[in-house]
Amino acid sequence: MNELADDGIPIAVTCRVLNIARQPYYRWRARPVTDAELAEAYRADALFDAHRDDPEFGYRFLADEARAAGQAMTERTAWKICSGMGWFSTCSRKRRRGKGGRPGPPVHDDLVKRDFTASGPNRLWLADITEHRTGEGKLYLCAIKDVWSNRIVGYSIDSRMKSRLAVNALRNAVTRRGDVAGCVLHTDRGSQFRSRKLVGELHRHDMIGSMGRVGAAGDNAAMESFFGLLQNNVLDRRTWPTRQALRTAIVTWIERTYHRRRRQRSLSRLTPIEYETIMTPPASQAA
Repeated sequence: MNELADDGIPIAVTCRVLNIARQPYYRWRARPVTDAELAEAYRADALFDAHRDDPEFGYRFLADEARAAGQAMTERTAWKICSGMGWFSTCSRKRRRGKGGRPGPPVHDDLVKRDFTASGPNRLWLADITEHRTGEGKLYLCAIKDVWSNRIVGYSIDSRMKSRLAVNALRNAVTRRGDVAGCVLHTDRGSQFRSRKLVGELHRHDMIGSMGRVGAAGDNAAMESFFGLLQNNVLDRRTWPTRQALRTAIVTWIERTYHRRRRQRSLSRLTPIEYETIMTPPASQAA
């Protein structure tokens, strides 16, 4: 409005076109937005973006994300803004509600219906997240499995369970497999798989999302079986003093033992690498 007034257009005309009263405008002119108010608005925007991507995060984690986005603030400032706007962790609200809490809505239909078979590579992938405690805190693993060969085509390991954990796993899988257009990625309804970032990655690579039902472990049973093997062969074999020690053990077991040494009956007693080598023409074998 100031720019239009400088160009000779009366304030009364601009207010009438915009359907706003003149008095609030003149009050704003008399008391413009302060630098502190502008800084708080930018901080609120950063907190809102982080809360939208990971609704399970509390104000402390949201403050960390805001700092990473360039909007530094104390935890108390983050709490004040989040409390005033009603941005609370979905986990904390669920605990207050008890067993009556409702799950988040699915962003995809269930296209698999417990049929964990595929006629070729990159037709159906399964993804899930598991966690394990170390002396330094929890470590989270998101893994993606191609049901055709049971190979773990992508995975990501992090100290925090947020949307980037699933996004990085998907990016690693796409980098390894190449052309994945039309591939179905089947998951549960975890917030990491419902996040805007992951849905955007699926669209970017022309992939199709699929989600099982709440509380139905069988809807992703083929992925749960892999995590059961990981639990028995790595996670529960000993205590892990550091995250790095557990990270190294997980990667070693996946790449050396599961992919190259563990023969599977469903693959005619071949390992996933052997199965892909035999069943895939040399010109199109994945890395």
